[in-house]
Amino acid sequence: MNLDSRIPSGPIEKKWDNCRFDMKLVNPANKRKYTVIVVGTGLAGGSAAATLGELGYNVLCFSHQDSPRRAHSIAAQGGINAAKNYQNDGDSIYRLFYDTVKGGDFRAREANVYRLAQISVNIIDQCVAQGVPFAREYGGMLANRSFGGAQVSRTFYARGQTGQQLLLGAYQALERQIQAGSVKMFPRREMLDLIVIDGVARGVVTRDMVTGRFEATVADAVVLGTGGYGNIFYLSTNARNSNATAIWRAYKRGAAFGNPCFTQIHPTCIPVSGEYQSKLTLMSESLRNDGRIWVPLRKGDTRPPAQIPEAERDYYLERRYPSFGNLVPRDVASRNAKMVCDEGRGVGPSGFGVYLDFAGSINRLGADTIRERYGNLFEMYERITGEDPYSLPMRIYPAVHYTMGGLWVDYRLQSTIPGLFVIGEANFSDHGANRLGASALMQGLADGYFVLPYTIGDYLASSKLEKLDASHAAARQGLDGAGELTRKLLGIKGKRSVDSFHKELGKYMWEYCGMARNAKGLEHAQGKIAELRDEFWKNVNVTGGGEEINQALERAGRVADFLELGELMCLDALQRRESCGGHFREEWQTPEGEAQRDDENFSHAAAWLHQGPGKTPERLVEPLAFEYVHPSQRSYK
Repeated sequence: MNLDSRIPSGPIEKKWDNCRFDMKLVNPANKRKYTVIVVGTGLAGGSAAATLGELGYNVLCFSHQDSPRRAHSIAAQGGINAAKNYQNDGDSIYRLFYDTVKGGDFRAREANVYRLAQISVNIIDQCVAQGVPFAREYGGMLANRSFGGAQVSRTFYARGQTGQQLLLGAYQALERQIQAGSVKMFPRREMLDLIVIDGVARGVVTRDMVTGRFEATVADAVVLGTGGYGNIFYLSTNARNSNATAIWRAYKRGAAFGNPCFTQIHPTCIPVSGEYQSKLTLMSESLRNDGRIWVPLRKGDTRPPAQIPEAERDYYLERRYPSFGNLVPRDVASRNAKMVCDEGRGVGPSGFGVYLDFAGSINRLGADTIRERYGNLFEMYERITGEDPYSLPMRIYPAVHYTMGGLWVDYRLQSTIPGLFVIGEANFSDHGANRLGASALMQGLADGYFVLPYTIGDYLASSKLEKLDASHAAARQGLDGAGELTRKLLGIKGKRSVDSFHKELGKYMWEYCGMARNAKGLEHAQGKIAELRDEFWKNVNVTGGGEEINQALERAGRVADFLELGELMCLDALQRRESCGGHFREEWQTPEGEAQRDDENFSHAAAWLHQGPGKTPERLVEPLAFEYVHPSQRSYK
């Protein structure tokens, strides 16, 4: 199979316009003849379902939550990027494009990134029209703040609740279509399989998480907006129910998986406090606008921070990267935090933490200004740690946050399976090897509101699709397979809990495929994960039954998929013999400890094709061409 990215011709600023003009359209009266399945109701899935419903398609929307408002998009705090240049500080569509390509360490498609920057300005207008309460300046203009990897202020925000407010906007649009009857909502359904007929995606198999009933649903196209797979590490900033099952089952049906090893470590999380934890809490990157990051100069300095004088503090990001300071990209900030902690200069009980200090900003701006900007974040930190960040520095440490990898899609967001479209964090398309902060919300809404409605219409108008129902043999086969897997999990009756397997997998992934990786560690992890997977299928204990609410059963299926995905991530990291962005191979670094790319051999996206149980997947390559932003050694100094 060859990967055809279907990038349009013409100058980069005209590619999306040319693509839209060349697409076939569905007559408004004909849209009601087509049915589209959307899985996921976060910013990507919710905005896509609402928009497709508004256009007149019949939309069947599935969510494993009881309400679309519970999607993990709600957890995004800091903001959403857009090239409005309201601050008149030199921003532009081209600068946002440049910063994003550079921030991704030149491992993203130029055409996709430029389109994202173009659409960013429309997203803000759309969300304001929906009533999203963005922060405003005194004169009424929308306010902006800075995020890592940029020297301009382009991040729009609603205090520390931006994801929540944007999701409520999409949710209202979705509910309007549900009321109108163009969208039918299926809550508490988990996708367990993709129905592929004659090589084309035509439906999904789901489990009703309340009754345990398996259901097959067919349609003319399928859209996956199911988020990322960061929970493979067990401890992450993701919601506990976030998982990879939908995209992983699609991968096993033939959808190529792009750049699975590209995971993002966020530098601003509350440190791990004990073995009992099941997730980590993110402190927004926006805090780095007013907080200064430092550690003691001397190893093993356990004095309270107020007793350490300025001359004995190391503001290491400001020292190493004077141009960007505390606002370097996330991968750079994370690696540097790890480095100073590995040197023995970490703070807190575990020694794995650095200070994020607001004392200077509070003295300069006043506590009320800081409270206005970050009050809910400060309150959340105090509730979790018992420490007042107005009087003590926050303690932060990197943690798994986002996955740049995902199902491979072309420029039109279609996977290698015709009729299967993948949007938002579930695809691999826009961020390369590292995502700049405040760009996840931007991609999710761009895909759902502005890209997919065009591209899926072209697919439907160009395809001759036979009318099918759930009695088709492929649908029945999917139902049988889901039932068989469930019975197998329930029948093992082993001695170890699902969570114990997940936690052990997470330790292998964090230790050997986390912030730093090397060949020896990755090979070791592959062996340990294979052993763990074998034990899982012999010794897992899934309590309860299949015809009821059973969270142990839900987690067991997800962990089974994580065990397989973990091997693929290690294989992908092992094959990519370079360092780039969040993929830091210790064998390839500059004398200053920065990531060292190999553009001659690895200036491409890697996409993996499933070859069957027990077989090594096939590695496909999509070459990346850079006509507008020429690759260079990334520097933020």
